[in-house]
Amino acid sequence: MPLNLSNVGHTTKPRAFTYDWKTLATYALGIGAKRDELGYLYEGAPGGMKVYPTFGVIPSQDAAFEVLEVAGAELSQIVHGGQTLRVHRPIPTSGTLVTTATLSAIYDLKKFAQVIVETKTTLDDAPLFDTVWSIIARGAGGFGGPRPPHAEAEAPVPKNREPDWVVEETTTPEQALLYRLSGDHNPLHADPEVAEKAGFAQGPILHGLCTYGFAARAIIQKAAGGDASRLRAYGAQFRKPVWPGDTLVTQGYALDNGKIAVVTSVKGRPDPVLTSAWAEIG
Repeated sequence: MPLNLSNVGHTTKPRAFTYDWKTLATYALGIGAKRDELGYLYEGAPGGMKVYPTFGVIPSQDAAFEVLEVAGAELSQIVHGGQTLRVHRPIPTSGTLVTTATLSAIYDLKKFAQVIVETKTTLDDAPLFDTVWSIIARGAGGFGGPRPPHAEAEAPVPKNREPDWVVEETTTPEQALLYRLSGDHNPLHADPEVAEKAGFAQGPILHGLCTYGFAARAIIQKAAGGDASRLRAYGAQFRKPVWPGDTLVTQGYALDNGKIAVVTSVKGRPDPVLTSAWAEIG
């Protein structure tokens, strides 16, 4: 089914998202938080509960999916291509956030199409965080549209240099089932039959944003001294599937101006699963 190119520029009506400590703890567990990260899991933690900034993808996902429907993308044929998050100030531990999403562009990748969705989330009418979602629509290309513009890498991985740090962490066999409690209920991540029909005979795959969260925790641990509020911006492209139970290996390279180049792979497999990944540390 062709995409609705005439809807480029469409912006949704504001959508409200109310959350509390239970929402935050569920998300933190979904991205692998452990007992020694109690500040992100327990509302009674000394000094108050902390928030992983990548939680920002959760309040914005419903608005982003609304835009995908406006674009005419078939949800059974989409895969997540990339994600960017920029945080303007620390996310509070509870509240009601308001998000709008815009269909920014649709690009022709011959066999596929790339749909770009941008969201803006506010709290008390003040900007809190922005996201950019790059979604690949399989079988929707070849319509003669523009190719995506060439963009310089935010933080190229240095050549001929070992990483400054490495974090290795194993996901659980139930990781996707836990992450989906935060709102992404696509059966591709839960139902073996759906996964097989989509070409994943090994079983349901892990959400790309779950892998994104695991890598963010590694960045915060190693590059921000465990202080999540220092992660100001973070982006990555999703290249290969991850299955629940896989061990993720995240490598970080410190660059100038607080930038970190990041690569995440699955232990025992040669190709990275997150590429063109970068973070800004304040």
